[in-house]
Amino acid sequence: MERKLGTVAMGVRTGIIQAGDDLAEIVVDSLIDAVEANKLILNKNDVLGITESILARAEGNYASIEQIGEDVRNKFEGPIGLLFPIFSRNRFAVILKGIIKSGRKVYLQLSYPTDEVGNRLVDDELLIEKNLNPYTDSFDEAKFREYFGENVAHRFTGVDYVKLYKEIGGDQIEILFSNDPKYILKYTKDVLVANVHARKRTKENLKKAGANVVLGLEDILNKPVDGSGYNPEYGLLGSNLATKDSLKLFPRDSQIFVEDVQKKIKEKTGVEIHVMVYGDGAFKDPAGQIWELADPVVSPGFTKGLEGTPNELKLKYIADNELRGLSKEEATNKMKEKISHKEGNITKTDSSLGTTPRQLTDLLGSLCDLISGSGDKGTPIILIQGYFDNFSTQ
Repeated sequence: MERKLGTVAMGVRTGIIQAGDDLAEIVVDSLIDAVEANKLILNKNDVLGITESILARAEGNYASIEQIGEDVRNKFEGPIGLLFPIFSRNRFAVILKGIIKSGRKVYLQLSYPTDEVGNRLVDDELLIEKNLNPYTDSFDEAKFREYFGENVAHRFTGVDYVKLYKEIGGDQIEILFSNDPKYILKYTKDVLVANVHARKRTKENLKKAGANVVLGLEDILNKPVDGSGYNPEYGLLGSNLATKDSLKLFPRDSQIFVEDVQKKIKEKTGVEIHVMVYGDGAFKDPAGQIWELADPVVSPGFTKGLEGTPNELKLKYIADNELRGLSKEEATNKMKEKISHKEGNITKTDSSLGTTPRQLTDLLGSLCDLISGSGDKGTPIILIQGYFDNFSTQ
């Protein structure tokens, strides 16, 4: 019988996950219950995604602002230049509270008109009106208010992030505006780099310019402090608000976890599926122009079969070029035959034009993130079926 469905993604419900839970067992049991209740069939090459938030919660991977402050205090002796954070109550505001707890003077340098992931501080039209060039012009908070006024609200949240960060830091913080990382060195030679995806380049530029201490958020809580959670690879990167005075960190043992889940599923069902942990999807919101990926990676852990990029033919290109003039049945058969006999890496051939070579885990993680959402759906596990099938699969 000819297949009538292609890729299908479904959210799987679980109970509330708590610190210390055996998450691997919960995930496997929840999946099997869902499969049986909905009369599904698990297949080889199905994909199971588990959101990073429940893994971090099960690990108990949390830290307080006092623990963040102590680690910062131990790693910086004097004033700190805090460079290029994102504009976020959920992500950065609690981190800033922790840094302030260090007792160090903070020079907070914000990029403009947007942060690294597209959260907008000021409109481009205002820059043109004020004759400001974001590539060359740098200024302090007084000048910022002179240029843009006392209430510069985020388009969607309605938050004035300059005001919010100033209220968190009080007299301990001075806010600067510049897209030049070297500008911060006029105020201090010790810098904590807070951007996510360009952090390595930012660090290199600062070191070349004569900075003294240069660390990133990934270097804070990369080891436990007074019993805190930690992440040896990402530190504070990927952390989220837990309470007003604590953060949930990015999970530590993602690779061990996905391999354990894969093994347990095979033991209980006889089927070896792919498993991944996912965080933010790597997609851009067309209305707000915000790139949603505030985590350091989409997937911090995935089983071996999810390595690499898709190797696909572009059906519409072939239909318009090689199959023109054929009957529907002839074109269908010829297309299936061509797909069945594709060999090697075809991504650089004309027949694959338009199939962007993105990482499988970035594509799958984005799909998982969209299905699970970030609110009250209650489906932190996503089952994806048919993703590795194609037009020739029966």
